Formats: sequence, structure tokens, C-alpha cells
Amino acid sequence: MKKAWILGALALTAIGASAQAVIGQPAPAFTTVDAQGKTVSLADFKGKHVVLEWVNPGCPYVQKHYNSGNMPATQKAATAKGVTWLAVSSTARDAGDYRPPKDLAGWIAGKGGAPSATLIDESGKIGRAYGARTTPHMYLIDPRGLLLYAGAIDSKPTSNPADIATATNYVNQAVGEALAGKAVSQPTTRAYGCSIKYADG
Repeated sequence: MKKAWILGALALTAIGASAQAVIGQPAPAFTTVDAQGKTVSLADFKGKHVVLEWVNPGCPYVQKHYNSGNMPATQKAATAKGVTWLAVSSTARDAGDYRPPKDLAGWIAGKGGAPSATLIDESGKIGRAYGARTTPHMYLIDPRGLLLYAGAIDSKPTSNPADIATATNYVNQAVGEALAGKAVSQPTTRAYGCSIKYADG
């Protein structure tokens, strides 16, 4: 069976001409609902570091990082330091591996995940604004709302959990550097995983 994955390009694209995710520039603003139906805006977290994580439980690369405990551990390490972590699902409603919001949040919680919120982006507008290509695809935003990091969770682009132990966790690295007041040493990396199943249009 052909693996449904694509190496994510870091030429981040915009919706129309108004929003574009560029390192060192303001991250695209958004307002959506979380898995409980609560309205959430990026502006709600101004003054905090924010991690965005694109997620799809049907993806073997996402399963790699959740089943092993790596993604939950990375989430908890960040949130323990005051970082807001937003998991984002841009999977279209008509996709075969779409999960309803509460089911998605339940899956994440069942794996030990602890994002600050799980955001629903069925239209794909947020994902397209950020140029998110894969699950997972990771971003770090600073307290001023500037994009500091975009790319992979780590340096081993495989679906094998055994590779996690010897991989560099780029998100942990970027968060640690940012919180220490340092420039992020690797602000862009090549995201890997399953291609996001966006809605048409």
C-alpha cells in the first residue's frame, strides 16, 4: 500500500494575498472553535509563546509520536513552562480519516496528550494560511505574535518509533531557545508526515 505522506515544503503559502506565514513576521491571525465548541482566537494568547501542531490520528507518523508518548511529552514539557499548545485538525469532513471534534479530542487525551486546546479547521483556512502540509507540522509563535519556527517535530522523517530516541526534537529545541531569550538556531526544517486532507476550494 502506498504510504500517504509528503515531505512538506517550507515555501509557506497564503490565503488570497492577505495572510502569509513567514519566519520573523506576524503569524497569520485566526479565529475558530475548539473541540468543545468554544471560540478561540490566536489573539487570545498574545504575550505567550504558542505552539501549533497539525494532527490527524489516521496518520502513521502522528501515531508514531503519540503511541510512543513523544508528542504528549513534548506538549507537557512546553505547557509546564507556560507555553500555550494548540493542536489543529484541518482534515476535511468528507475525508476517510476525519474524526468529529469530540472524538478527536478524546483520541488525543487517550494517548496521554495534553494540548491547551484542540482546534477544528474543517474549512482548511488556518492550515492554508500557515502553509501546513503534513501531519504533524509544527509552528512556534513568540509573545509578540511573530513566527519563530516552522517544520518537523524532529530530525528523523520516518514512521518508526524506534527512531525517536536518536532524533533531535526541533520543537523542544526551539521552545528552549526562545524561552531563554535566544534566537532559534533552526527556524525552518522540512516537515514530514501524511499530507493534510484539505477540503476542496
